[in-house]
Amino acid sequence: MRKLYHFSEESGIDVFRPRVKANRTELPPVVWAVDEEREFTFWVPRACPRIVYWRSEGMSAEDERRFFGTTSAPAVMAVESGWLERIQSAALYRYELPADGFERFDEIAGYSISRVEKVPSSVTRMTGLLERLAASGIELRLTPSLHPLREALLGSTVTRFGIHQFGNASPPLA
Repeated sequence: MRKLYHFSEESGIDVFRPRVKANRTELPPVVWAVDEEREFTFWVPRACPRIVYWRSEGMSAEDERRFFGTTSAPAVMAVESGWLERIQSAALYRYELPADGFERFDEIAGYSISRVEKVPSSVTRMTGLLERLAASGIELRLTPSLHPLREALLGSTVTRFGIHQFGNASPPLA
């Protein structure tokens, strides 16, 4: 049975009710969850802009060198260095949700959705997020701005990536 999670900076959520997501207004109200394999993409404060990308089939050798360099990690998460202190001090709550009634929404990101309310089966308070990320096997990169990476990925042969909360990113550097 696959595990599904919802992350929040709020404790004490008893029921997740379907709602329309601000950046997905074309969808009906749903409850969102992420799978265990990609839960690390939410081990930062909710509003933290970040880009996560994975090695992908069909990626050119040039893009392999350009985006992965010498790392052996299967994925890279890039966050803006201005968020470092907030990541270090953040506490998150990981709500485990029953998988029944969820349907896969996005295979790359690991998202599933449910059209019915969900009662969490457990909740875990998470701190030490940088340590968790470091131990997860992904590579964490800090950068002053995500804009150059975003533009480079959009024009690349990398097909497995996610751009999260980009509206909160710092303005492009001059």
